[in-house]
Amino acid sequence: MKSRWWTITIILGLVVVNYVDRSAISYAASDLRDEFGITSGQYGVISSAFSIGYMLFALLSGPLVDRYGSRKVLMVGMFIWAAATALTPFAGGFIGLILLRILLGAGEAPCFPAATRLASRWLPAHERGKALALIGGVAVSGSLLVGGPILTQLIALTGWKGMFWVLAVAGLVWVVLAYPFLKNSPSEASFVSKEELDYIRSGQTEGEDSGQESSTDWGEILRNRNLWLVGLGYFAWGFMFWAFMYWLPQYLEHEFGLSIKEVGAFSVAPWAAGVVGALLGGILVDRVYKRTQSIRSRFVIIGVALLLAGISILPILFFGSNLIIALICISAGVGFGFITGGIWWVASIDAAPSQPGTAAGFADACFALSGIIAPAVMGFIVGRTGTYNGGFIVMTVLCLIGAMAMLFFTKEPERPQIGPDQELAPAK
Repeated sequence: MKSRWWTITIILGLVVVNYVDRSAISYAASDLRDEFGITSGQYGVISSAFSIGYMLFALLSGPLVDRYGSRKVLMVGMFIWAAATALTPFAGGFIGLILLRILLGAGEAPCFPAATRLASRWLPAHERGKALALIGGVAVSGSLLVGGPILTQLIALTGWKGMFWVLAVAGLVWVVLAYPFLKNSPSEASFVSKEELDYIRSGQTEGEDSGQESSTDWGEILRNRNLWLVGLGYFAWGFMFWAFMYWLPQYLEHEFGLSIKEVGAFSVAPWAAGVVGALLGGILVDRVYKRTQSIRSRFVIIGVALLLAGISILPILFFGSNLIIALICISAGVGFGFITGGIWWVASIDAAPSQPGTAAGFADACFALSGIIAPAVMGFIVGRTGTYNGGFIVMTVLCLIGAMAMLFFTKEPERPQIGPDQELAPAK
């Protein structure tokens, strides 16, 4: 395996641990209610608390990644989130769970800004769509695909408390395995051949071959129109994603009377569709870009995918009492949504190639904001109405708004390219 793809494999392992960790609470929700007396509304707030810490530190971790490099920031973040996971059974109640979920979000926040930066440093531009689709799409949906059966079996074997302790150990194991091999850029890695290093640099713009920068230009970030529109679209998809991540097990359990093991089995379908969608998106974005050399083509793909995701949810409002139809609709919505999984990160790199960690952190903060709002809104709707229909309507409307933004308001950005026969900046 080429060194650059070994680095991507290490990141994929990180994402799997990340998402299994953050979704674990949804499978322990009934146990948390029994242990700490948590209501549906409080569970929604606890779920949202994760994204409070995530959003704040996504904005901070981007500049930290650009300043100090991905490797150091990721290692520190992993220790923080492993500690928060291990302490969850000792939360003591509602307030304790909120604080630990905020801490977990803070520890996991550097994951995608760091992964985006590593992809921009380790890969030429024409390979990033596929890689970031694997990282932001396949690994995310795949971890939730296998997470349901794994987590429900862990609860059956070790109890819900033991499940959290096993996940904390898994995070520390990743640190041990990644530490010797994960480097900020190929120029820092002695195991990268000269041929591969030249190949990587031939597909990069000036400044992308460095391991770190010294400062962040927030003006460039905040004035970037496309980045704001990416943030809006990512928020729209994020509402659907977070709502299903935290509420799908509850929806299946309470609407259809499924047991916890049945929930784990039936929850596989939407995330399996997500894997397919993410793979399709990765292939599509690279092929279209290679043919058109148009960065805006990525926004068009996002817009069409969001439109299809929103439309897919609508039949639940009329046929939601049927488990099979509900699962088909949810699976279609998640599958179409995950077509965008890696494109958000490609768009972030294109927006600010000299500071990809900060740009990715901005986009990730918009995604995290939806993670604050979606679980709380779902909890409010379910608590007040006793049904999930209001939440499905909100998902559809937001996806349609995001689709219109991507299709009609984005513009083709200017991005100078450096080819293999042009002068490259020396590695720092």
